[in-house]
Amino acid sequence: MKTALVLRHVSFEDLGQLAPLLSQRGFDVSYFDVGVASFATTSPLNPDLVIVLGGPVSVYDIKTYPYMNTEVAWLRARMLEDLPTLGICLGAQLMAAALHARVYPGTAGKEIGWEHLSAGEDMDDRPYIRKLIGAELRMLHWHGDTFDLPKGAKHLAASSRYRNQAFAWGRNCLALQFHPEFDIRMIERWLIGHAHELAHTQDVDPARLRADTEQFGPGFEDASAAFWTAWLNSIQEKSQPALQSRAPLAAIGS
Repeated sequence: MKTALVLRHVSFEDLGQLAPLLSQRGFDVSYFDVGVASFATTSPLNPDLVIVLGGPVSVYDIKTYPYMNTEVAWLRARMLEDLPTLGICLGAQLMAAALHARVYPGTAGKEIGWEHLSAGEDMDDRPYIRKLIGAELRMLHWHGDTFDLPKGAKHLAASSRYRNQAFAWGRNCLALQFHPEFDIRMIERWLIGHAHELAHTQDVDPARLRADTEQFGPGFEDASAAFWTAWLNSIQEKSQPALQSRAPLAAIGS
């Protein structure tokens, strides 16, 4: 059976609608609670798939959360082998850091809510991202930090506030700043879990988030399911060699 290891930072940000799709593909899914479980007991090279989920901490807060140094190094070891790796929100920022890209507070303010994606300059290199881009589609965004595009990465998507919403690296590594895994039935769990942040963020109204989830959720779920199917198809053959589009190791440092 194929294995999927899910690095989880807070309990309410889980695999969402991606969980049943992985089960249908025959993945044995296990959660690794970051900050509680030990990376020393888990090789980054063993799982068939690693998924790094979101969370409210910042990559650059290493003094406050020293485990993130270990998490970044663990991810880097996996990504340098171009093994199937997915990062969502904080997970995308950790992947960027693993490739020596800068992660920092966004200058355009927090991006919380349902917004369009636009095509990145390298979208044609990863056609699965097209399924999330359309005039009627909205994706859920929930972040305040952003990152520079790592050297050698493919720029796949942008939003009106932040250019770097998605990148691919090598053949099998994908980083997404937004949340296509979100289960719209869990909106209240997210509103409760992020209550403190919402109370201290201007121009973000929980009532509006509820209403927008009801309005945009059905189209979002259909598009996300098609996206996940296409992306999972793209990583089926773990043993295939990486494409030549992978960045030389020297390009991102040692």
